[in-house]
Amino acid sequence: MKRTTRRTTPGNRQRATRRLGVAALAALTLAGVNSPALATGYGTPTITFSASYLSGAVGGVGDPVVDVTVGQSGADASALVVSATASSKASVAGTGDVTVTGAGAVRQLAVTARGRGYTNLTVKVSGLGGKSATKTLSYAASAAVANPADARYLVGASDSSAAVDVGGGYTVVADDESNVLRLYDRSRSAAPLRTWDFSSQLGVSKEVDIEGATRIGDTVYWTGSLGNNKDGEYKAPRNTVFTTTLSGSGAGAQLAYGRSYKKLRDDLVAWDKGNGNRYRFAAGTADGEAPKQIDGFNVEGLEFAPGSTTTAYLGFRAPLAPAVPGGKALVVPVSNFDKVLSTGAKATFGAGIELDLGGLAIRDIRKNAANQYLILAGSWAADDNSDPYALYQWDGVAGHAPVKRADLPTTDPGGWEAIVEVPDLSVAGARVQLITDSGSADLYGDGTEAKDLTHAEWKKARAAWFTLN
Repeated sequence: MKRTTRRTTPGNRQRATRRLGVAALAALTLAGVNSPALATGYGTPTITFSASYLSGAVGGVGDPVVDVTVGQSGADASALVVSATASSKASVAGTGDVTVTGAGAVRQLAVTARGRGYTNLTVKVSGLGGKSATKTLSYAASAAVANPADARYLVGASDSSAAVDVGGGYTVVADDESNVLRLYDRSRSAAPLRTWDFSSQLGVSKEVDIEGATRIGDTVYWTGSLGNNKDGEYKAPRNTVFTTTLSGSGAGAQLAYGRSYKKLRDDLVAWDKGNGNRYRFAAGTADGEAPKQIDGFNVEGLEFAPGSTTTAYLGFRAPLAPAVPGGKALVVPVSNFDKVLSTGAKATFGAGIELDLGGLAIRDIRKNAANQYLILAGSWAADDNSDPYALYQWDGVAGHAPVKRADLPTTDPGGWEAIVEVPDLSVAGARVQLITDSGSADLYGDGTEAKDLTHAEWKKARAAWFTLN
């Protein structure tokens, strides 16, 4: 038999070496040995956050989360490990209080708050080849509140002032420090899904001071406070009512600007003068008069009369009627409110309705399809966070007395400001969701009012469920 001799060439030697190298590397990998030759095949991992700032609450349920996106060239994202490795203040939240879920390129990071305050959390992505990267998440925790299981936090603004239900468990919320409307999932603590700023359409550069809202069909009506600012100065944008048109519902809700009217305050003053200055609107709107006084001028509630799509009720925070301790809350019917907004017609009014709310004023008023009204009653004063609040049921008929359904707690930050929607009040155990204006609250214990916080992710209002007696 003829024997074949294989020639050794440079090419053969290189191929053999490559085969031996691959086999050796595979063996080392199976043995769990990190080879410098293997490490050179991986890039430095990357890590980004959907937001660099996050807020939570001690005892919070379903607090907001941050999406963490990671990657590494040469490696599958599922092989990367994300963890918290350091905390600047473990008494607020430590590394063990950070939970990361998910297995792909995008993970969800949640923090369980231990105490009120701030901490910087170092988050690390550990990649292949012994390579890693870190990023800092700035976290703020507010104090525990009563019944935390019933509390949710609407993140992005702290001065919530009015709310309108848009179906599917979602609501549009106004803020009295801006003209931005925000769409929230009522069941979650989270940032808004969508925002709208109608300043340019309204022709204003300052806040309208939105304080009340209601909805008829696909038209949502919004009103400014109509009063002076806190320094007693007239600011024209506050003398604004306007409409938006709702399309879609729930998470798909969209708003489009409708029309505005900017003389409702003037019409109210003229009407009151023509009726003997019964409510002293002219004096309450005079230069130098602060709006949140017992004899001031400040509108905070808006709802339509029973069965009507034309007559709207304006609920006043001030004045009381008469303007003395123990006075009654004031409602003024605008009998052509639909025409005021649709054609710019001068407002006409019905007789004022005076309601005994135990010396409290109207902070919001809302009805359901059965014409059952809930009135959120609170102080006319500016220092209302510690003053009494209560919920009253009413049938919307002048001369009929409202009935108290619940006293509201005042120990937690924020003043009760808005009713999201009214349940069937004839059902035992009916529950209602309310929203706070937390703009003046020191949420994190550093003396900074929420409205002055530098990061929107740390600003928040609280929504809470209450069972009616």
